[in-house]
This record gives sequence, C-alpha cells and structure tokens, in this order.
Amino acid sequence: MEIEALWTEYKTNGSTTARDKLLAEYTPLVRYTAQRMAINLPKSVQLGDLIGTGVMGLIKAVESFDTTRDVKFETYATHKIKGAILDDLREQDWIPRSIRQKSKMVKNAYIELEKEIGRTPYDNEVAEHLNLKPAEFEDLLSEVAPTTIISLNEAISNNYGESLDISLIDTIEDKDVENPLDRLSFEDTKKILEKALHELPENERQVIALYHYEELTLKEIGVAMNLTESRVSQIHSKAMLKLRAKLLLKM
Repeated sequence: MEIEALWTEYKTNGSTTARDKLLAEYTPLVRYTAQRMAINLPKSVQLGDLIGTGVMGLIKAVESFDTTRDVKFETYATHKIKGAILDDLREQDWIPRSIRQKSKMVKNAYIELEKEIGRTPYDNEVAEHLNLKPAEFEDLLSEVAPTTIISLNEAISNNYGESLDISLIDTIEDKDVENPLDRLSFEDTKKILEKALHELPENERQVIALYHYEELTLKEIGVAMNLTESRVSQIHSKAMLKLRAKLLLKM
C-alpha cells in the first residue's frame, strides 16, 4: 500500500495497522535524527536512549499530523523527534550545575555590558569584564558549549521564566517552505531574534545557520570553514550567549 493510502486509512478510519506501517516506514528518520544529535553530545549520552525517546516523538508526529496541510511529514516529524529527545535530555539534567552557572555568568556579562555601552560587546571587553585573559575566555566558551549546543531548539522564556512557546530556530526559516510550527502570533519575538541574528559577526551567523538550519555537525562545519571543531564550538557558544542576552534585554 502506498504512503498516501496509509495516511488516508489511518486518518479516516483510525486503522492501527495503517499507523504501525507508517511508523515502520518513517523509523529510519528517528535513527538519522538521533545519530546527528548524538555527534555533538557528551559520550555519556547513549545513542540507543536517544533513538528510544525519538520513537516516542515519531508516534506523536504520526498521531497529530494534519495531512490536509501543505507540509512534508518528514519536516514535521523531525521537529517532533528532536523535541522529544531534547525534553528527555533536559529532564535528565545531563549538564553539571557548575557548567550551567558559568554559562549564566557569561550570559549576564553580555547583558550588563550591552546595557552599559549600548551595543553587543567585543570578546576582549567580555573577557576583561570577567577578569579573564583572552585565552581563558576562549577556554570558558568551550567549557560552556554543552549548555548552548542545542539551545536553538529550546523554548524561549522571558525574565519571569514564562515560556513564550517559540524557539530560536523558528526565526531561521526557509522563505520558500511553509513553517509547520505556525508561530504567527509571536511576530514581535521573531523580529527581535531576526535582528539579533543579523547583528552577529559573519562567522557566528554562518555557524548558526549551518548547524541549526543546514543541520551540519560541528566537525562538518569546521571542514567547510577551515576551522577546528573546537573553534566552531567556541563560535557557536558565543553566538548563542549573545542571542540569549539580546532576547532577555528586549523582554
């Protein structure tokens, strides 16, 4: 039976047989998504666990997908799979508290300096504010990388910790494809983030786009930009901390 017929059978008649066949058809998407996410996560995070959680996301995707909309199921399902995996990672709290505290310290430094000087601070200014040498600041960016590597997929919160039901990745969109997330009620937030993205230096903007939109790994980005993987990680961390600070300043 063709995919279209399976969707019709499931959505029209609620056929569990059709649903199971759809799940089997799209299961490779779970493994592919989990493998790409695992590349940039600590070795303590097991691929099998990511796949297991991703399957739950696929099930939700199949159950909630609206076949009448002009959106590819693969696009919709990938978002659900990633979301399920990220939710599980957050529940596990796999990032040490000390690293989270350092990440918050750097983010606050960006916020404080931007308030003071009226623009996004340069690296040397942030390092000086933190009483660090440039090399020490670069090391700190590498250290806090785990807190930022998946940040574009996280829901944004305001200063009161209230979820705005929109993620940073929603602001990096393909203008030729309908956004399956339909975040039209959050145009103001999107405009803030789009402006912040455009204000990033070219190399930071490129890393953000390649990692979160083109879905390249940090290693692949390094090859494309002739940089080491660790340097790409530092650039990504810095860009994400700037975006978080910029957003919080506007809320």
